[in-house]
Amino acid sequence: MTAGAIVTSAADYRALVPDGGRLLGLDVGTKTIGTATCDAGWSFASPALLVRRTKFTKDREALATLAATQGIVGLVIGLPLSMDGSDSPRTQSTRAFARNMVDLALPILLWDERWSTVAAERALIEQDMSRAKRADRIDSAAAAHILQAAIDALVRVEVRA
Repeated sequence: MTAGAIVTSAADYRALVPDGGRLLGLDVGTKTIGTATCDAGWSFASPALLVRRTKFTKDREALATLAATQGIVGLVIGLPLSMDGSDSPRTQSTRAFARNMVDLALPILLWDERWSTVAAERALIEQDMSRAKRADRIDSAAAAHILQAAIDALVRVEVRA
């Protein structure tokens, strides 16, 4: 597998980033892309920038700049599977988005994001955040939830190895 490979397994992804490093999590929506980053030791994920979608070229440039400035070694993109685990039109769109990001030469992990927005919303409500603030932060909070689940799985793979 190469640096620009797209995988769906934590074990396969772990082989692509054997020394750890900062990862960039993405929650790709039709209007925005929520982002999150994690520390190099894969302990915790934190919400980052919200990218308002315009044209793919500009969206990709914003993500490439974020990846370069943060020393990112890989991407984790939330994959919006249907509740039964099957693909939907949004799933296909996200897979196409991932294929278009391959030229960043970063390994890409597509991670099941079912329930990520619900979990992020609950966490923001528990923080007593107003509805208006939640609307601005939900996508990046969901990206952090996706990334945290992925790094937790990656650490488990590391422990077994």
